[in-house]
Amino acid sequence: MTSKNTICLWYDGTALDAATFYAGTFPDSAVGAVHRAPGDYPAGKQGDVLTVEFTVMGIPCLGLNGGPGVPHTDAFSFQVATDDQAETDRLWNAIIGQGGQASACGWCKDRWGVSWQITPRALVDAISDPDPAAAKRAFDAMMTMAKIDIAAIEAARRG
Repeated sequence: MTSKNTICLWYDGTALDAATFYAGTFPDSAVGAVHRAPGDYPAGKQGDVLTVEFTVMGIPCLGLNGGPGVPHTDAFSFQVATDDQAETDRLWNAIIGQGGQASACGWCKDRWGVSWQITPRALVDAISDPDPAAAKRAFDAMMTMAKIDIAAIEAARRG
């Protein structure tokens, strides 16, 4: 681990599975070192995968197989800025299609409970439009969506 600041995500024995999924789904992502426990610990045995170093879109992360009882919450999420509907669909469908769960306004959770915001740049542009009425129309449209529909956001923005 070379980064001075790393995001640590707690898993119940599935850190390597999660890291492998993220590396295969998101650009500029990879699985790095896998460290095995040098001795028994409350959530595992000597030789089990204890930590996994990985990156998600260039962000250094550490997956810790700390055991049950520490679930992920919406208080932490990865926000992914997408450039078009195809990228939005691909990432959303990868997360949802592999045991994840859809939520509202571009939010979803992967099968490990980590929250993701799949956020098209067009959405951010629309809800920050200098015309307050256009921004509100786009915002109101977003509030009805799970996965963001860029065409619908842009239509709402135009009025």
